[in-house]
Amino acid sequence: MVILGAVLGSGNEVTAGCSYEGHSAPQLWRCFCFWYTPSMLEPSNPKEEQGLRHQLTAGQMAMVAVGGSIGTGLFLGSAPALDLAGPAVIISFLLAALINLSVACALGELACAHPAAGSFGVYGDLYLNDWAGFLSRAGYWAAIAVSIGAEMVAAAVYMRHWFPQVDAVVWVVIFSALLLVVNLRGVGSYGRFEFWLAMVKVVTIAAFVCLGVALLCSGRVAAQYTSQGGFFPRGRLAPLLAMTFAIYAFGGVEFVAITSGESRSVHEVARAVRITFAMLTLLYLGAIAVLVGVMPWNRAGVTESPFVSVFRSVNLPGASHLMNFVVLSAALSGANAALYVSSRMLFAMARSGWAPARLGELNRQGSPMRALLVSSYGIVVALVLEKWAPAMAFEFILRAAFFGMILSWVVSLAAHVSFRWRAQPEELGALALHSPFGGWGSAVGFTVICAVILKGWWDSRVNLISGVVYLLLLTAAWWAVKAARRK
Repeated sequence: MVILGAVLGSGNEVTAGCSYEGHSAPQLWRCFCFWYTPSMLEPSNPKEEQGLRHQLTAGQMAMVAVGGSIGTGLFLGSAPALDLAGPAVIISFLLAALINLSVACALGELACAHPAAGSFGVYGDLYLNDWAGFLSRAGYWAAIAVSIGAEMVAAAVYMRHWFPQVDAVVWVVIFSALLLVVNLRGVGSYGRFEFWLAMVKVVTIAAFVCLGVALLCSGRVAAQYTSQGGFFPRGRLAPLLAMTFAIYAFGGVEFVAITSGESRSVHEVARAVRITFAMLTLLYLGAIAVLVGVMPWNRAGVTESPFVSVFRSVNLPGASHLMNFVVLSAALSGANAALYVSSRMLFAMARSGWAPARLGELNRQGSPMRALLVSSYGIVVALVLEKWAPAMAFEFILRAAFFGMILSWVVSLAAHVSFRWRAQPEELGALALHSPFGGWGSAVGFTVICAVILKGWWDSRVNLISGVVYLLLLTAAWWAVKAARRK
């Protein structure tokens, strides 16, 4: 039965008890908007994730999230977004930033209440049902692991700038081996590596924004905001068409929730959420505004990053090489962060009985080695696509990864509405981070994201078929795993 409103408890609901960090979960109401499925077993317990090392600081957690966010979605994905909306893509990114704010606040509160590597799967179990919890876990894991391939494809594209004769597959293999070695080390070592790798692109994007503003203000480059058909060359509704790419570019804020399982404290989690949102919003809006102003929107392509094209167009000596190095490091940082979070998500699924138990084992450095190796399947996807379908590889992987990522946002926002509905004032007061929008902000964000998904399905038959098939396959997997757990 599809639930369109709150439902009185039937006695078959998930009973959270005090499993999650001592917080009780009243059984009177179930949240709306998802299929209601009576749970067979207790929801997973984040304490089952013991063995992970609590070594990540707020800065490192934020950089993992920023590293996972600022990458292919911005540097290469901005090209098709520009083609869809023209200069009005600025509005697309502004709307995406507002949605990202509601998601960041919701995830921040939930992560402070229940710090766990299982993150939104835990929230779905507690405040919705185990179908939603499994859907967000498995769907996100599959999508984010595939997105590793997207970053590898992008890295190969960037290397063509310097080595046009070298086969892209060679670069995919080399970079993949490097990232696997980094992720097999302890989380503290990984956090330091990702911090500095992500810092390269943060500093460079900030410099890019400053340089672009200087070029526009000095008159060296004529502003392009209305020069090619006006600010809305594709129509006033065009920014909505580019929302898929804009929201995908912001994807990564949920990484903070996943890293909370290895954070030093919940206060570090709260700080990481604030740092992540502030960084992404300032850098993204600034970069897109400068990009649109300096570069004619109809000259953006997917053969190289539009950011590289900007420096090429203004004839700054060596600048295109520098920017190509930056977007390369961005792709590697994004892949590194995606490999980390996908391995932790699969590890959490294994520890809670939703994946083979052997995937929940840790090596001597505290890294889930088997889960890491299985999660690297996206690299194989990248190799296959680069070999037999290089022209459409990036867009194909991007579409596949988007729905799984956005599914985690949908579940998290719905769970946050239920969490806010149930929470007592003293529970909310004890949180290290408070959402200024409360449950209503998450409800609005949930509605907007669902509308974006439906709009994408309406515009593209590929999106519709892939999304529906994805849901059916995940639901079938949920039934199969549940039947195995029952036995």
